[in-house]
Amino acid sequence: MKIVACNSNLPLAQAVADELEIPLCKTSIRRFADGEVFVEIQENVRGEDMFVLQSTCTPTNDHLMELLVVLDALRRGSARRVTAVMPYFGYARQDRKSGPRTPISAKLVANLLTEAGANRILTMDLHAMQIQGFFDIPTDNLYAAPLFVRDLMTRHPNHEKLMIVSPDVGGVVRARQLARRLNVDLAIIDKRRERAGVSEVMNVIGDVSGRFCVLVDDIIDSGGSLCNAAEALMKYGAAGVEAYVTHGVLTGNACERVQNSPLSMLTLTDSIPATEELKAASNIRQIPTANLLGRAIRAVADESSVSTLFD
Repeated sequence: MKIVACNSNLPLAQAVADELEIPLCKTSIRRFADGEVFVEIQENVRGEDMFVLQSTCTPTNDHLMELLVVLDALRRGSARRVTAVMPYFGYARQDRKSGPRTPISAKLVANLLTEAGANRILTMDLHAMQIQGFFDIPTDNLYAAPLFVRDLMTRHPNHEKLMIVSPDVGGVVRARQLARRLNVDLAIIDKRRERAGVSEVMNVIGDVSGRFCVLVDDIIDSGGSLCNAAEALMKYGAAGVEAYVTHGVLTGNACERVQNSPLSMLTLTDSIPATEELKAASNIRQIPTANLLGRAIRAVADESSVSTLFD
């Protein structure tokens, strides 16, 4: 087993390698003058079980192309099996036709990864579960929920007073799983989205008065939806609000918006590397995923069950 680290999240790749107690595969990934990606695997990979770690975060297209070229290099190097480990799967929000003559880009990316040479996909908290069906190769979707539960129980020993809140109807299943693990109540934000990145809270389903609310979501991009939800919960009488989100995309002035919102804390995973704005924000933090990813990689390599990681 060998791990190849692409350039999107080198600290996470190194942390995963440390968890597995193996060195990262020697690789050279560089650009030609015109921006084309050039990859050279500097170790023999013939017959090896290869894992390529790359989050397709900003700049999404560059990181996606980098991953595709690495997959092709490993396939041509006669690797026995190549697993694309994608802590954050970009283009996941384009999982259906949202209107006439629009693409299903998540399916396109699935095709590209397969054609480039991936034999297996290992990712975390896909935006929509049906994306697993876009692949004709085995796809393991890890969950950050156990990490969130452990962190919440540490930070809130009296977690019975918490209330888990889904920021929209589409995230109810994810929020319900967390509420069930903690044995607490669930509330739902009813919102209307006029266009991408713009939403309006219409109602709060559930009595949040006097409860400390924890918003749970898979992606925070501009931060508008989450901050609007936090304001609505405070308006409806919540004692306080914080949020747990798997992937911190945080584009534009999202960090500033979170800092100026009622959110006492926004907890993210390190599936996307921290920006300088995130590091400077007083109410945004990251929790590590290296142990979870390392255990999943070990399970895949040993041909053992991945689902037992979440029992």
